Amino acid sequence: MDVALDTKECWNCPIKHQAVCARCEPDELTRLEEIKYYRNYDAGQPVIWAGDHMEFVASVVTGIASLSQTMEDGRTQMVGLLLPSDFIGRPGRDSAPFDVVAVSDLTICCFRKKPFEELMTTTPHIGQRLLEMTLDELDSAREWMLVLGRKTAREKIASLLAIIARRDATLKKHSPKDGMTFDLPLTREAMADYLGLTLETVSRQISALRKSGIIELDGKRRVVIPSLEKLMNETGDDVDGGLIA
Repeated sequence: MDVALDTKECWNCPIKHQAVCARCEPDELTRLEEIKYYRNYDAGQPVIWAGDHMEFVASVVTGIASLSQTMEDGRTQMVGLLLPSDFIGRPGRDSAPFDVVAVSDLTICCFRKKPFEELMTTTPHIGQRLLEMTLDELDSAREWMLVLGRKTAREKIASLLAIIARRDATLKKHSPKDGMTFDLPLTREAMADYLGLTLETVSRQISALRKSGIIELDGKRRVVIPSLEKLMNETGDDVDGGLIA
């Protein structure tokens, strides 16, 4: 069961520059403070199931969650990842379209749904930022169609590492550069599930990237990128972000 966290202040929130409230003025943040609360989840714990009634919308603060769809025969397909600052739920929609499950230990900032929807009509900054995030999410979905449909196993692993590295740099307000270091939020099992690979293939490709000097591993989860350019060369994308024919 999810547990309410101690109250946090918006001014020191780690996602304040990227979340749905990023453009809010101080008085608008005060109004959001009145309808927000925090929840945390252990890795593997469900946040909400598809079809469940949603009493809240939320931003991921720390950790990572998966979006998945269950088919009629019981099989599940992971269709997306929610990283810090990503938005959970849809204003105007009463039920959840996908299963949302914590992949790692997860903290989310929840807003009571009805008051949040009312704020959207009186606070243009929230609606504008949510539109930007929705368009970014659409771009990400198209990118993952390419990753899952056309790329080799090595390119899939390199693409996922590059996406996480760039997001980590954005949240820290650092320009992506050589010598980047970040904690990988996914286990190798979760990476395999998301990328449609076997665990053995994921482990083999990570080892190959390490032996090639593309990445360095510091412990189980810490990843060092000595050269971002070399990592990007492994993704199968050209300099403009398109697939190399």
